[in-house]
Formats: sequence, structure tokens, C-alpha cells
Amino acid sequence: MTQAPPAASTPLRRALAEARSPRVPRTVPYVPERAFPWGGPGLPLGGPGGAVDLDRALRLSLAAPREAGGRLRPAPSAGALHPIRAHLLIGPGCSLPPGRYAYDPRTHRAHSRGPAPADAPPGAVAVLTVVASRTVAHYGHRAWPLLLLDAGHAAAALALAAAPGDVRVSLDADGTELAAAAGLPRAAEWEARCPGTEPELPLVALWLSPGGTPARERDPLAAWSSHSRSRTAAPLPQPDAGTAPTGELAAAQSLLDHLARASRPTWHPAHRPASVTDDTLRTRRSADPADLTPPPAPELLAQVLTTAQAARPDGPAWVAAVGGDAPGLRMPAGPLASGDARPTLARWAAGQRWIGTAGAVLLAHGCPADAPSAVVRGSHLAAGYAAGAAQAHATALGLRSRPIGSWQQADLGAALGDAPGQDWIIHGLALAAPPAPPAPPESPHQRTPHPAPPTSSGKEERP
Repeated sequence: MTQAPPAASTPLRRALAEARSPRVPRTVPYVPERAFPWGGPGLPLGGPGGAVDLDRALRLSLAAPREAGGRLRPAPSAGALHPIRAHLLIGPGCSLPPGRYAYDPRTHRAHSRGPAPADAPPGAVAVLTVVASRTVAHYGHRAWPLLLLDAGHAAAALALAAAPGDVRVSLDADGTELAAAAGLPRAAEWEARCPGTEPELPLVALWLSPGGTPARERDPLAAWSSHSRSRTAAPLPQPDAGTAPTGELAAAQSLLDHLARASRPTWHPAHRPASVTDDTLRTRRSADPADLTPPPAPELLAQVLTTAQAARPDGPAWVAAVGGDAPGLRMPAGPLASGDARPTLARWAAGQRWIGTAGAVLLAHGCPADAPSAVVRGSHLAAGYAAGAAQAHATALGLRSRPIGSWQQADLGAALGDAPGQDWIIHGLALAAPPAPPAPPESPHQRTPHPAPPTSSGKEERP
């Protein structure tokens, strides 16, 4: 007799099936960004001394570049909505005094929210939260996987910027512990404790350590979460932000809160490819689809594919779809299947026709239709994280790239003849060769001579 699945998994399976279905979200007007909700004076991050340089790490990862006119373009985000916020838990050895802070990426300032516990671990813990309303308004039932991917991309951006220092990343920390460590209410308590504000749901933690930390302090969240009741500033009420969520927004917030339930966190070290420099992180941008046609050199494609696979050993598998004379799917270890998959990928990726002629497309795949919540959360966060690392590496190699987040009916395993429902595309990254160098200006000595003038007879002289 087959045992029925736990009741708690039924809404998750339904939500996952809906997100992967061809049903098109409702069209709604663009929702403007609300003002930064955390008050208090904003402090610069570049204080004297400190082994952990928060000014540099955040400027290269989450800050709005000055040359972008205040537009948030630090890391890829679905619809350029950037729903991720960062709360900084600062211990000894940083360029900020110890305490809890909320980071404003537009001003590149840290807003103090409360003191640090006396036993705060050295370095900084960044808790990344997600504010769901704008993404849900734009993507509807497809929003919650995109929010997880966005959180993974933001985590990769901060980890790469803080490296090559001692950086550890946890994609499976318990949401309740993350909220307590950051001094935030739990999702179920948010409306009562912070009326008139929009909930922030914590998903990811990064530990930027000064190095040489004793083994007994390898769980940096414990000290902070045990002091969750200490005095901590609340967000400022905003118009319409406290309206009770209904429909898809309430469902997305509830689902993300459910996915964040876990046990003790695991911490994985972050690695930065040797060719990725600070200048790489400053100039990384998603390319226009029209510029993504030239295929990347095979050896460069192999390097980026290896980076995607190695970025999160606990994450999904990666393959590359290529065209040309030998079209097929390639794994880091070798070929997986023959035939050009790119036209099918274009149909699966919300009908984005440009994917059918992209130079190459990296694909994260796995996450069965009946996967438990830990696998669903981990697969999507790790896929976004790995894509962020791969895109930075591609930029360092001169390749152009663009993440592809939304996939419908993308059952890769079934398309390859395996059992249906077991191997789905989770995320993608299109790659293309570098732009062709401009032709050098023509020197006067290289110009084509003009025809000889006609002779007196009116006929042109011939050689």
C-alpha cells in the first residue's frame, strides 16, 4: 500500500506545478519601488581599520553604481525589480562598529538598528531577505521561484566581492533563526509587531570572517539569534505597505516562509575564479538578447560550465546547450545528448525566441516535481548562486551573458527519454562570444587609389 505524502507537501507540489505550467500571469501595472523603510542616520561603511572591508564588499555587490544614476544594477534580478535586502550583523574586526544594521543600496549607507551581543562572533554576518510584493505583482504565480533565484544571485555577488577573504555561505539556515539573528519578526508576527510595513522574509546568510576563527565559533548565527529580544529598531510605516496581502502575494509569502524552515545551517566556503577581478564585478552586466548570437569558444564555454557546476556542490547539475556543426547538450565531463535543443529551450523559456539562436545556453536542472521543501529551496538558491558565479567568470573571460529565470513545461529528463517529472530546468545562462574588435582606421597609404584621369583622347588609360 502506497503511503500518502505529508499534507504539508501538497501545497508545495501544487505551487511548483503551477509555476512550471504554461498559464500566463495576469498583466498588472508596474508597481513602483517603495522608499527604504529603515530609519536612523546612515553611516558610511568605510571606517578606519578592520579586517573585513564592508565598504568594498557591498560597493562591488549590492550597491547602486554611481554611474547608473541610482538605478539598481549590481546583480541580475527578474524584471530588474531587485527584491533583496541585506541586514548586517557586525562583530569585531569590521569597518563598522559592532551592532545590527540595515543596508541601503541606493545611498551605500548602513542604518543602525541596535547593539551587538557581547559574544558576537568576529566579522560580519549578512542576512539576505526578500520583499515579495513587486515581483509577485509582475510575475504572479511564477514569482516565488524567481525570488529564490534572485536571492541566490545576490548571495553570489556579495560572496564574490568579499572574496578572496574567508567567506562562508549558508543557503539552508532556518528562517526563524535568521529572523531572530537579524532582529526581525517572524512572518506570522510581522503585521502585529510592525504594522504598516511590508514583511521581509530571510532566506540566505553569509559570514565574512577576518580569518583564524576558532572552530567553536563556526555557527555565527547562534550568538545573534540568542539575543533576538534585545532592543532593535523597527521599519518605518509606509502608505499601503501594511495592507493585508491577498491572493498570490499571500500565497507566495506563506510558501517562502514554509521553504525556509530547516534545522542547523551548513556553511560552504565561497571561491572566486582567479580571473575575476574587482573590475570584473564593476562591469558585469546582462547583455542585450540581440548580442548573444556568436557562439563562445569551446574552451571558454567549458571553463564557465565548470565554474557553474563547482560553485555549489550541493546544488543542481549543469549542462550546456550548443548549436553549430555538432549541436547537443554537454556536461563538464563530456557529451550528454546530440541535437540542437535551443529552439525547444526558447519555447520553454516563456517563448523568448532569441534563445533559439543564442551562442550557448547553460542549464541548471534537477528538482523533481515531488521534491521536499529543502530540495526545492536549495535547488533554486544554489542555481541562482551558481549562475551568478558563472556570469562573473564569463565576464572576466570577455564573454557576453544573460540569465534566463522563468521556465515552463521544461521537463528535460522526459525530453531525453527518462521518467517524466524528475529532472526539470531550474535556471539558465545564455553565453556568447566577445564583441568583434572594431576595424582599425585606414591609413593613407592603405587607401585604394582613385582611377587614373582620362587621357586627352577621352579614353581611360589601361595598365
